[in-house]
Amino acid sequence: MQSAGFSLTRGLNARHIRFMALGSAIGTGLFYGSASAIQKAGPAVLLAYIVAGAAVFMVMRALGEMAVRHPVSGSFGQYAGRYLGPLAGFITGWTYVFEMAIVAIADVTAFSIYMGFWFHGVPRWIWVLAIIFFLAALNLLSVKVFGELEFWFSLIKVAAIIAMIAGGAAIIVFGFHVEAAQSAPGLGNLVAHGGFLPHGWGGLMAAFAVVMFAFGGIETIGVTAGEAADPARSIPSAVNTVPVRVLLFYVLTIGVLMSLFPWDRITGETSPFVQIFSSLGIPAAGNILNGVVITAALSAVNSDIFGAGRILFGLSRQGHAPAVFGRISRTGVPWMTVVMMTGVLLVGVVLNAVIPQEVFVVIASIATFATVWVWVMILASHVAMKRETARDSLAPSAFPVPLWPLASALTIVFMAAIVVVLGAFPDTRVALWVGGAWLALLVLAFRLWVRGDGRRRTLLPDETAPAAVAGLDAGTAAYR
Repeated sequence: MQSAGFSLTRGLNARHIRFMALGSAIGTGLFYGSASAIQKAGPAVLLAYIVAGAAVFMVMRALGEMAVRHPVSGSFGQYAGRYLGPLAGFITGWTYVFEMAIVAIADVTAFSIYMGFWFHGVPRWIWVLAIIFFLAALNLLSVKVFGELEFWFSLIKVAAIIAMIAGGAAIIVFGFHVEAAQSAPGLGNLVAHGGFLPHGWGGLMAAFAVVMFAFGGIETIGVTAGEAADPARSIPSAVNTVPVRVLLFYVLTIGVLMSLFPWDRITGETSPFVQIFSSLGIPAAGNILNGVVITAALSAVNSDIFGAGRILFGLSRQGHAPAVFGRISRTGVPWMTVVMMTGVLLVGVVLNAVIPQEVFVVIASIATFATVWVWVMILASHVAMKRETARDSLAPSAFPVPLWPLASALTIVFMAAIVVVLGAFPDTRVALWVGGAWLALLVLAFRLWVRGDGRRRTLLPDETAPAAVAGLDAGTAAYR
């Protein structure tokens, strides 16, 4: 593929970014991973989604403040390089790429499970292989094609969730009951099967590992800043929808599901959405929702490839990745990053052929570790930025975080607690071993291979008001 230059095109408008923000909250973690979270905590999982959602909102506000000030393609990888140093930038950027690769494998695994609902005799790995090449081809097109695709994927997911909530609420409120239904729906299901907290506080803590995985990838909104037509307006608009998304797409949705169907009968063999609505005896409901969750999986993998590719592009510009990842095709796409992600996803083909039953839990826990690490680095970069802004008397950011600095400090403590949770339970402990080994390898790689500009702090354009850099010459003002 011929390369045309080194600059990404700003082809994502407010509509694209707004629906990417909505879509990022509706993925494999909700449509499939929620089954595991419910099994661990029962109805109390609603508390886990509320608490985790509040922490995620603080991470996104911190990222949004930095993205508005520095709307660059490398996003938080470059912010860490700018405010925490080149090693931090290197580790953060590559850990996000690792996160997206692992999450993408989880997403293609979920896709193969969904397809099994219709095609029982077809091996999972065949579906994984097919979807990888299909989405890789789409990502080699222009970013506007990606934005349009995500817009329609997200529109389908949002419409389906709203319709499901409305339909489920009607069944609960008006007492509709189909004769073929396997159980009677009602709010009583939230307390009738072992109580609201059936597995105690330990079960609730265990659920956080899966709940945090569900929110992983939401930081992709910050990655869009380098290709947003008007980041100063589109990024805050997208970030501020996070609380509504958490309450609507997680708390309300999961609450309706567990009211419609006893939580302790959710098997995890397919999406709980499909299982529950099939059990209600509503004609074609299972097939329709299976089509929706397949759309969600396609959207998730599509975003994973996009996010990892743009961070790799930023890493190459910092001297933290091979220069070939910074080459742009004639359609404005960093094509080599797409090729690399396609190669990584082929690992998912092997895993689904060798360990089809265990693969999802293992990769979800590893992805949670990588996600939490990236979020902590975002928060730490933001703290360093705020300190520099105050020390150098720069103008305050146009999109400041609320309740600074208390909320940020509490969020960092919460993220540290999640790491402890991963190590406390046998089925997620592997994440600490893999995550620790990954970080050690990155430190070694930085010491051995990064040279020249890669050892210097990143210079970033500052797009805040000119008053923020009063007294500096024009050349210096552009790169605070």
